[in-house]
Order: sequence, then structure tokens, then C-alpha cells
Amino acid sequence: MLTENAIETNRNCIPSNPRFFVHFTLAGGINMDYISTRGGCPAVDSAQAVLSGLAPDGGLYMPKVFPAFDWKACLVGTSQQMSTAILSALLPDIPRMETLVRRAYTGKFETEDLTPTVAVGPFQVLELFRGPTSAFKDVALSMLPQLLTAAKEEKGITKEIRILTATSGDTGKAALVGFQDVPGVSIQVFYPQGGVSQVQRAQMVTQEGGNVSVCAVEGNFDDAQTGVKQIFTAFQGKELPFLLSSANSINIGRLAPQIMYYFRCYADLLNRKVIALGDPVDFCVPTGNFGDILAGYFAKKLGLPVGRLICASNANNVLTEFLTTGRYDRRRPLHKTTSPSMDILVSSNLERLLYLLSGDQALVASLMEDLSQKGYYQVPEELLGAIQKEFGAGCCDDETAKATIGKVYKEQGYLMDPHTACAWAVAETHRGNAPMVVLSTASPYKFSSAVLSAIGGDVSGSEFERMDRLQALTGVPIPANLRSLRGKPELHTDVIPKEQMPEYVLGR
Repeated sequence: MLTENAIETNRNCIPSNPRFFVHFTLAGGINMDYISTRGGCPAVDSAQAVLSGLAPDGGLYMPKVFPAFDWKACLVGTSQQMSTAILSALLPDIPRMETLVRRAYTGKFETEDLTPTVAVGPFQVLELFRGPTSAFKDVALSMLPQLLTAAKEEKGITKEIRILTATSGDTGKAALVGFQDVPGVSIQVFYPQGGVSQVQRAQMVTQEGGNVSVCAVEGNFDDAQTGVKQIFTAFQGKELPFLLSSANSINIGRLAPQIMYYFRCYADLLNRKVIALGDPVDFCVPTGNFGDILAGYFAKKLGLPVGRLICASNANNVLTEFLTTGRYDRRRPLHKTTSPSMDILVSSNLERLLYLLSGDQALVASLMEDLSQKGYYQVPEELLGAIQKEFGAGCCDDETAKATIGKVYKEQGYLMDPHTACAWAVAETHRGNAPMVVLSTASPYKFSSAVLSAIGGDVSGSEFERMDRLQALTGVPIPANLRSLRGKPELHTDVIPKEQMPEYVLGR
């Protein structure tokens, strides 16, 4: 929260009257049209967009226009107040947002700030792994069950909602924890067999709850994600014993909560006098599905002085190539890396950016058809120019990530996971005049083998032995949720071909 001194310094810019802030965050009462990026179906309100997840034409829901938003007022308050303000503005058809936010976050994170920002050498590091599953997905997936159940009540729906989710490692566990035993909701998570870390797999297959199931898919993450999308399309209009929705960031209710931490970071930098109000801040984001970085662009659309957004990829550099050339081509081998949450070749949320910067639903539909049928698309030069004004890109292979983890630990005493290391390495090549924030998306203990190897430790033994060794070597405590996995029984052992996913969903 901003200190009194910081508020005083910016008195002419930021309202410091708490009554103003409460009014600001709770104002609303109008509904907002959400439209498909592909333009093939009618608009819906924000509650229906959250309930549906994917639009009937296969597109992604977007607000028809971004609401007027007082970003300066949003900076005054706690992280929960920021979240309430942002979500009330973007999802005005879902009532009692302040209560929903309180239920989502209170007592679940290591800090009341939820996502602290710390100075590390030349950069600021936004720590997004302080939640119940030690990954950045916790911010959104603690909130989504609250949004979904409130939207269900608002629409008078009594039928069970079935959440389908594909995961490259972190979304699955965070969604399972968020939706565990939520009344009227069940969740099915699909992950690529052999495509997640041992700790990520252990987190999912030991998950308790009467309404959860977890299944491995023979294939990669793109196979699992495409399978989920195809189920939505195939089941459209059919009479089912449940309503389908998604916890992936194709659901606007999953994407919108992530905007908060860009505001939280900006307020923290302002409070520490790293910046003055209105100064731009650059962000380097490790991302495969483009949702985390798109949340930063949404923050910019709401007025936050976001400078450049730098997209950091691993060896699966399809986004780097696209942001450099305008050509998106998924026809390449998928590399298994030490940063598996970015082992993705089809970045779903990029579709939202194409719509935002072109405003052309027919163009987006055509590009997505090309991607589906041909395996690639090329955007027009004008659109590429608009994208490159806002986004930079770079990629980092496993060896560079390993060297980066070792170097930063040796020089700064800061321990990071391989995804964060990719972002750090790319940020070093994009330093400008504005402060650079590196988003840290997971605890190093979720990838202890890679991290231990990078700092010269012994990587023999089991995953849990390596976690213990990493803690002994660095003094960084193992998060309680990961430490408690030791000895838990595996409750979910199904493995299926990708072609059997629809049958599996209907049979559960």
C-alpha cells in the first residue's frame, strides 16, 4: 500500500480520501458487452462471458470497449482493493465483487500484498509465486471460482458446471485447489504425459476433492489444449448433464484478475521512489500462452503507464519469431525444456491481441482458420507495426537459463526458477531508460533439479531429496505446499490418447 508520504508527494494526482476509493471500487451497475474475437456470435454480458469461457464460434471473449477507469485512484489501497476496482470495471455484471475478492485471497498468500516486488541488481522482480501452489496462476485461479459461482447465481443456473482445463504444469494444480469441493462445480484437468516437472505432476496427481479429476494425455501441451478447445466446439448446442466452462486463460474470468499485479508493482515502485507518478515502466514476462503478458497490456488499456512489454520465450520460440516477423508458424518440433510451462506452440491469447490492435474480427477469424488448416499465418505489415510498437521479444535456451540462474545467485544472492531466468536473460538485451520489471512466475522449488544444477549442487536422488539439498545449500525455505507433497498417495493415474478426451469428459 502507498505510504502517507508517497500519497502526500502525489496529492495533486492521486485521491487519498478513503471514501472516494470505496465509492470508486464499488461503482458500476451497468452491463458491458463482450464480443467474440471472430465475430461469429452475438454479444453477451460479462457474467455470461465468464460462464461460457470460449465463445460459440471458437473465438475468445473481449470487452467491446474498455471502460473508463481512474488508474490513479486504483493505486491507493491494498492489493485486494486494487483487484476489486479492476474487476468491478471489467466484469460489472457480477455483483458483490468486494466480497468475492476477500473470499478469494484472504489468508491464502504468504503476504497481504499478494505479489511483492523486490529489487535485485539492475532489475525489479515481481514475485508471483507467493500463493497456495507457488505459481503465478494462483492470483487468477483463486479468483475464478468466486467469479464463476457468482455468475452462475446471477444467471439463475442450477445445472452443474464442468470446468475443462489443459495445463503445461502450473494452471492444473492452481485450478484444482481453487475449485476443490466448490458446490455445483466439477473440474477435469488434462496434462501432457511426461511434459511437466516431477513436482508439478505430484501436485496434480495427489489432489484431493470429490469434484476433481486429473488425466495425462499422450502428446504435448498443444495436443491437450487443442483437445479441450475441440470439445467445446463439438459439444456446442448439445444437451449435456453439465455446462462447460474453462479455467484456462481463454476465459476472461481467468485473465482479468492478473491485471492487478501490474498495478500492485507500479504502486510499490512509486512508494519506494523508484519512479514518479506517470513514469513508464517496462515489464519482461516469461510466457508461452501469452495470457500473463496480455494482462499487462490490459493494464495499459486501463491507463497504467506501462512502457514496453517484452515477451520472453524458451527454445520454443514461436512467439519470438512472430513478434519479429509477423509470421506465426506452429509447424515445428516442440522442445522439452527446463521451463515446461512455456513448452507451447499455439498461444491462445495472442488471438485477443490481434483483435485489439486490428479491430477486425473477420481478419482474426481468417488468421485463426489459416493456423488451424495450414499451421501458420502472416499478419499484414500495418498490424505487425502496431504490435511491435507495444511489444518486444527474445528467447533463451536451457543453457542460457542455467547460466543465468547461477550468475544471479552468485552475484545477487537471489534464487530463481528457469522461467524467471528466461525473462531475466531476455530483459538484459532490452534494457532502456525505463525501470525494467522481471516477472517471476514460479518458486525455484518447483524445478529444483534444474535450479540445483545451475548453482553447482548435487542432483542425485529423488525430487524431494533435491529439494532438501537446495534448501540446505541456499537457506531459501521450501514452500509449505510443496514440502507437504512428500509421501502423499497418487489419486489420479489415468493416461489416455488425445483422441479419447471427449469420451473421457462424457464418461466422468
